[in-house]
Amino acid sequence: MIFDVAVIGAGVTGALTARELSRFDLKICLLEREADVAMGTTKANSAIVHAGYDAKYGTLKGKLNVRGNVLMDQVTRELGVPFKRIGSLVLAFSDQDLLTLRKLYENGVKNGVPGLKLLDRHQVMQMEPNVSKKVKGALHAPTAGIVCPYELAAGAVENAVKNGTELKLECQVQDIKKIEGGFVLATSQGDIKARFVVNAAGLYADLLSAMVNGPEFQIRPRKGEYLLLDKSQGNVVNSVIFMPPTEKGKGILVTPTVDGNLLAGPTAVDVSDREDLSVTSSGMNQIIKRAKQMVPDIQFRDVVTSFAGLRATPDTGDFVIEASRKAKGFINAAGIESPGLTAAPAIAEYVLDLLRQQGLELKPKTDFNPVRKPLLRFSEMSDKEREELIRSNPMYGNIVCRCETVTEGEIVESIRRPAGARNLDAVKRRTRAGMGRCQGGFCTPRLVAILARELGIPAEEVTKKGKGSKILMGEKV
Repeated sequence: MIFDVAVIGAGVTGALTARELSRFDLKICLLEREADVAMGTTKANSAIVHAGYDAKYGTLKGKLNVRGNVLMDQVTRELGVPFKRIGSLVLAFSDQDLLTLRKLYENGVKNGVPGLKLLDRHQVMQMEPNVSKKVKGALHAPTAGIVCPYELAAGAVENAVKNGTELKLECQVQDIKKIEGGFVLATSQGDIKARFVVNAAGLYADLLSAMVNGPEFQIRPRKGEYLLLDKSQGNVVNSVIFMPPTEKGKGILVTPTVDGNLLAGPTAVDVSDREDLSVTSSGMNQIIKRAKQMVPDIQFRDVVTSFAGLRATPDTGDFVIEASRKAKGFINAAGIESPGLTAAPAIAEYVLDLLRQQGLELKPKTDFNPVRKPLLRFSEMSDKEREELIRSNPMYGNIVCRCETVTEGEIVESIRRPAGARNLDAVKRRTRAGMGRCQGGFCTPRLVAILARELGIPAEEVTKKGKGSKILMGEKV
């Protein structure tokens, strides 16, 4: 088979691009080197939908941030993904900070960000009474919001698969050759032929691009560490709280999550290892110090977990979204660091336009269905709704994860869906089983048993996140 388009990388950019392509009468494959979607930057970032005042005017970041922010309402509604427009505040603690806020405001206006306001100290304290009383003012962006990035990616892939896209997991691209009429991708699952290729490979996008184009840009991994706090801290602030940005990014922030927790971070440290997800005591201390400067009353004794993510920082200073000048039909969607999550729906549109310019015929499907029914959330139901659900399927009466009130029914559904969960972390990202205070201490054995049963494999073959991460060494004798 020759695919019309091969999309490499199932992070949020590749996922939404594949979903956008699935609107058309095309043969599409989505290739992912890991055992699940959203395993790279998408699984570990700030989960912020940025308003767009920070990205430099005239850049792709600036243009696609604002457009992606607008599209996020429709995309999340169609995919059944939680999204909340809670607004953001950039706090000022000095006269220099106030000047920075003025520049951000002016840049945001040029970028077309609606509703921006410069607030005085009194207005800030009225909106967010728990921020530091040393605050002098803030920039308020009401269109900023929060979303679950890995749920957005998983939802997009599921919808793309329902609309005919072929998903190939644990399929690492090892080489790309240009041939007449398209490309041959040498992968860990054999050769794949495609007329067009979209390179959305995140931290590895420069290496894949070099296979076709030679070295054109470079990706530098930038590590960001985070602290996730218990839901007891989820209402300490109501908005996304920033300090003024630096040359390395938007800095450490404090924000509620869509699931009711509180998130603080990230740090920003350039690293050489594209797999370095280590967490450091110095990083944690930096987060705590900076977060308490903004919101002094955060109780960091209620930290549930710490984690790190890697951003794909390009040496160009902007997103690298362009058609190859050397190989017709090859599109880079690379260097998608912040505000990449926000921009992702707009990046998908932009990539489709580039493909069209390269000669891809986009004939709309008559039967495309943009709607993905969300997973049931037992924890969010009324008692009456729970009783009716349990009557229809008794598995919803079996609580597996007590911390997050996740039932066997939800876990089974996450496995059985198109592009469904195949390991513990995949179940966790789709259902939140194992994300509570005990971090899977009680529910992991039951999750392993359910996965083994549903996948038809021995329990010792169940993994945490794919190859090389088995949970059990063997059955107890």
